[in-house]
Amino acid sequence: MEPLFTISRDDWSLHRKGHLDQERHKQKVKEAIKKNLADIVSEESIIMSGGKDIIKVPIRSIKQFKFRFNDKDQEQVGQGSGDSSVGDIIDKAKKGQVDQAGEAPGEDYYETEINIDELAELIFADLHLPNLKPKQHNELTDKEVEFNDIRKKGIMSNIDKKRTIIESFKRQARGNVFTAQSSVPEINITPDDLRFKTWDMKEKPITNAIVLAMMDTSASMGTFEKYIARSFYFWMVRFLRSKYQQVEILFLAHDAEAKEVTEEQFFQKGESGGTKCSSVYRLANEIIDERYSPEFYNNYAFHFSDGDNWPSDNHLTIKYATELVGKCSMTGYGEINPRGSVSTLMEVVKEVKDPAFITCTIREKEDVYSALKTFFGTQLPQ
Repeated sequence: MEPLFTISRDDWSLHRKGHLDQERHKQKVKEAIKKNLADIVSEESIIMSGGKDIIKVPIRSIKQFKFRFNDKDQEQVGQGSGDSSVGDIIDKAKKGQVDQAGEAPGEDYYETEINIDELAELIFADLHLPNLKPKQHNELTDKEVEFNDIRKKGIMSNIDKKRTIIESFKRQARGNVFTAQSSVPEINITPDDLRFKTWDMKEKPITNAIVLAMMDTSASMGTFEKYIARSFYFWMVRFLRSKYQQVEILFLAHDAEAKEVTEEQFFQKGESGGTKCSSVYRLANEIIDERYSPEFYNNYAFHFSDGDNWPSDNHLTIKYATELVGKCSMTGYGEINPRGSVSTLMEVVKEVKDPAFITCTIREKEDVYSALKTFFGTQLPQ
């Protein structure tokens, strides 16, 4: 007789292969992004996106399957009439056949979509504001609730449920109300079991920080230099606003004269005029003296220029830069120099002998990520 029914069990792990493959692919993409952060940070499509939620980034290191000849024994057997040989990639036409182009195969780039917050999390993982300290000020304090005692009387909104239940169990245990049949006692709460938290409002100092973003906008700042400076400040602003609540960012632009501008003007201002870097350092000192005393604020200043400064202005630049370093938790100077030569301005600013003054040179787009790590990944001596 045929069986009336059959008992079987599906292997449900087979039904999840698609999900597992998808998660593995996401992990591979994340690993590839980590390996190529230097390229991605300076990607023009991200900088020009205006901080959109979803962006497209090109990544490499995700290899597609390719057929290769592996068996040397098959080299002479069944070989076609083509000119392929052992080890050749056969999913592409051989290169180097037209106009003497290079013989090495190119590296594939793949474009993938990613949430900009996820990308920022990878970029900012090891970044911080160096030497950030609490600053005490009457107007710059916050209040927090501090629970400091447990009492039998209080308002119901402050009841401590855990301690109330424990007191109920203790009372029942003392009264021997547990029976052999009931391994778990009933929760029978009386007014004597109630326990309430008491709390005080405690003032705490707010760790305030002021960041001065200073950029050279003179005529010597070409398209590349301008793009690099804005790329650095794009990620700096996003980093500060995502990791620190009490941070104010001021934007200073300068050519021969310096002035405070809005964020929109800072990222859109064109290039014109000569270059006097002392003007922006002088303005930064004035702003700190008038509004942000180091006694109450953690001050940071970052200046980017191409290093092409008016020669007679260098002595003023070193004077005001030295003064600014003394008022800041950290001061940074980044020079955008694709030529690789040493500018007179870099030689001058390096005369500032202070561990809280840090310099870096950017020669190509990939160095933007290194600049972020140089300025915000540094542990300064206390």
